[in-house]
Amino acid sequence: MNATHDARRQSWVVSANRPGGAFPIQNLPLGVFEAAKRPAIGIAIGDQVLGLRNCAGLLGGLPAGTVEACDATTLNPLMAGGPESWSALRARLSDLLRADHPRVADHQRALAPHLLAMAEVTMLKPAVIGGFTDFYASIDHATRVGRLFRPENPLLPNYKYVPIGYHGRASSIVLSGSAVRRPRGQIASSPGGAPQFAPSRALDYEIEVGFFVGTGNRWGEPIAIEHAASHLFGVCLLNDWTARDIQAWEYQPLGPFLAKSFATSISPWIVTMEALAPFRVGASLRPAQDPAPLAYLASEQDQAEGGIDLRLEVHLRSARMDEAVRISRCNLRQLYWTSAQLVTHHASNGCNLQPGDLLGSGTVSGREDEARGCLLELTQNGREPVSLASGEKRAFLEDGDEVVFRGYCERDGFVGIGLGECRGTVVGGE
Repeated sequence: MNATHDARRQSWVVSANRPGGAFPIQNLPLGVFEAAKRPAIGIAIGDQVLGLRNCAGLLGGLPAGTVEACDATTLNPLMAGGPESWSALRARLSDLLRADHPRVADHQRALAPHLLAMAEVTMLKPAVIGGFTDFYASIDHATRVGRLFRPENPLLPNYKYVPIGYHGRASSIVLSGSAVRRPRGQIASSPGGAPQFAPSRALDYEIEVGFFVGTGNRWGEPIAIEHAASHLFGVCLLNDWTARDIQAWEYQPLGPFLAKSFATSISPWIVTMEALAPFRVGASLRPAQDPAPLAYLASEQDQAEGGIDLRLEVHLRSARMDEAVRISRCNLRQLYWTSAQLVTHHASNGCNLQPGDLLGSGTVSGREDEARGCLLELTQNGREPVSLASGEKRAFLEDGDEVVFRGYCERDGFVGIGLGECRGTVVGGE
């Protein structure tokens, strides 16, 4: 941690100092927005957006290529710059925006005219996502789902040895706020019966965290667990929309396909790994009877600080409701596998990760009933529907339902930060 995490630091952007806000000066997440019909990289500060190209004259002396990367129209060039570049840029921006800087009047005069109200800008996808891999890192989710379909053997024997994942569809990743069309697919109405091609009747959400890769690795060269964390740029919220009835028919023997590839929603702001530093915690403790991670996945440092105390909430609003209501909450710190282990395992066979690649955590769930991260878990595969404030019930999502994810971090002695929101509304597929 460094001075950018100082709880006493405040910004001359007044809205950044409001208690409970997602984007104080201690956060400074990065995103891409549209201004003057041109995409631009910006940071969120309070309820404002500051374009980084407007800061160019105040960014001298940063590591080579950093200023040029700030003038790009996606975050990929900045992601490729590496931790030294990211940290130096964050420190400079924090200085430019802090209220007690000796040259605060100059900074305010130069930058205040370029602040735009967040509500008035159009956010774009933050990076060109060349590859998307979704993991299955929550043992509570894996166990609970396994129990629904294999009560005698809920957790397969490989789970405690290998971070399970699959390669998803990068082209159908959409930004928060995009409508999600109900997919059609092959659905078997009864065990052993012939399928029909029809709209999904069991559409679900999955609350996840997305990890954006910063610097990649050369093809054929693995990433050691000791260095894996430095390859991650930051995190976002991720909704892995899933058609459970399509999934049930198609997933054997090769796993997820059309039941998931129709849409994945992400939040627009990427909270950097450095901003998350105060909220790092030890990896989730494994039961004594569980096998230790294999050597290439084992690191004392990662076990000491590989977890992130990131609280996640799911809110649901039907077309008949004025406001979304919370239906579950969980915490990223409960994952069985750390983000560094996901990176190391992904590259362990020589697979080359690239700047802008996205790694999904998999559904985040916990041991508590309220910590179930999808409707499949919450409703016991539709057998116990969730009751909404409107009097409606939900086994799975209906047309017009809006799903809202929120994420935030808090710790005594530090200013809390948020990830913002990831929203998506289901529309009919007919």
